[in-house]
Amino acid sequence: MKKTILIPILFCTTTLFAQEQNTELQKQQQEISVLKQKLNNQQSVINQYKSELSTLSVKTENQEKQIDSLKTETSQNVQNIKSIADDLGTKIQQTETTAKDSISKLDKDVSTNRLYWIIATLATLLLGGIIYWLLGKRIANSKTDVETQIKNTKTALEEESIKLDSKLVEVLESQLKLKQEEKQITPINSNIEIDHSLALKVADEIVRMQKNISKMDDDTKGLKPLVKGIERIQANFASNGYEMVNLLNKDYDERMNIDVINFITDENLTEGRKVITAVIKPQVNYNDVLIQRAQVDVSQN
Repeated sequence: MKKTILIPILFCTTTLFAQEQNTELQKQQQEISVLKQKLNNQQSVINQYKSELSTLSVKTENQEKQIDSLKTETSQNVQNIKSIADDLGTKIQQTETTAKDSISKLDKDVSTNRLYWIIATLATLLLGGIIYWLLGKRIANSKTDVETQIKNTKTALEEESIKLDSKLVEVLESQLKLKQEEKQITPINSNIEIDHSLALKVADEIVRMQKNISKMDDDTKGLKPLVKGIERIQANFASNGYEMVNLLNKDYDERMNIDVINFITDENLTEGRKVITAVIKPQVNYNDVLIQRAQVDVSQN
């Protein structure tokens, strides 16, 4: 009986143990499968790294070849540069030697040319000095001749002017005499208006001639007879009732009954002083009555 009971129990126990073992085996198989998958993945990565490493190795070899080629070219270039430098140094030395020789020769030529130039310059200066002296002497003589000619021409013009003015004085004297005779014939109580045109013209001519005389030398030929003729006209002028008021070099007063044509600045005058320095038209009175206003220039400071 006991054996009958133990056998089922043992079977059940064995069955349970077998199931547990089977379950554990399945888990281990699954883990092995996962590990195999991971191993495959890692193997793929390793293969990929091997491929990249192979590619890098090829590139490295190519770069090493290029570096070797560059080293060779660099060495060749250094050799060429050294050769060129040596050649250039030789040429520079030759050029320096040639330049020194040329400069030395040029210095000699310059020294010789400088001597020639100094001699030529001195000769030119000497010749120029002689020409300048001759021209100066000639110009001085010409200047003297020109001044003499100008003086002679001025003297001739003044003498000619005196001749013309002397003739004019004679004409004016004749006209004044005729005017005086006409006045004597005219009745005293006549209402005929007196014509002062001739008298005013004579006054203007007297002022003009006196102005010209003031600019002439006292020894000018014919000057004294002209002055005498003017004095005769002035006397005749006065005898007919006319008066020429002498305003020249008189102090100017704004209350004067005259016309000022120009005001001229003269620093030689005292400050504030005004002087009549030129008479353009004289002031003429007839029987103490003004018949012509004077026209003058006034200098002032």
